[in-house]
Amino acid sequence: MKRTDAEILREYGPFPEVDGVHGVSFDGQRVWFASGNRLNALDPEGGGIVGSLDVAADAGTAFDGRHLYQIAEATIRKIDPGTGKVLATIPAPAGGVSGLAWAEGALWVGEYRARKIHQVDPETGAVLRTIESDRFVTGVTWVDGELWHGTWQDETSDVRRIDPRTGAVIARLDMPPGAGVSGLESDGGDRFFCGGGNSGRLRAIRRPRRADAAS
Repeated sequence: MKRTDAEILREYGPFPEVDGVHGVSFDGQRVWFASGNRLNALDPEGGGIVGSLDVAADAGTAFDGRHLYQIAEATIRKIDPGTGKVLATIPAPAGGVSGLAWAEGALWVGEYRARKIHQVDPETGAVLRTIESDRFVTGVTWVDGELWHGTWQDETSDVRRIDPRTGAVIARLDMPPGAGVSGLESDGGDRFFCGGGNSGRLRAIRRPRRADAAS
């Protein structure tokens, strides 16, 4: 397992009327982040909020290429990003759900205190399989066939790549003290966007290349 300190590339926020950052997603241009009663669209280059949707948004966020998915309490809502209209709902897995990602035609849902990641059918909410972690799971993201998730436990956080078959940790990026990870998303390249919880901030950190992460 390769363990290194996370390289913070940029910090965003705090933002007006945002008390906490929960789920994080990326639609190819904008970073979407959940802040309780609103989904906010951030321009990652300019650093400002460029739009918002008035929807319940208290945990993970995902984007499937057309639609946003948002956890609110025990429900996952499918949302039109242009209008904010809720198009469909499915039940979230039982327990304290946290992170959310889209990959391989399915939703991937973090269950925080149970230290689990569930692959979920986006039409029915049925759990297709479950991956065990050894720390509290926050954000979840897939990039280039790699499964990464955030952790936040005992006042420390890291971002880790795990084997999607076994849950074994392959690489770990340790966040600085005080920089918790409440949500996680890849931009498809060399950046991860990390929600900062009650700090009201977002951070971009460098994603290591596959060879570096596994060495």
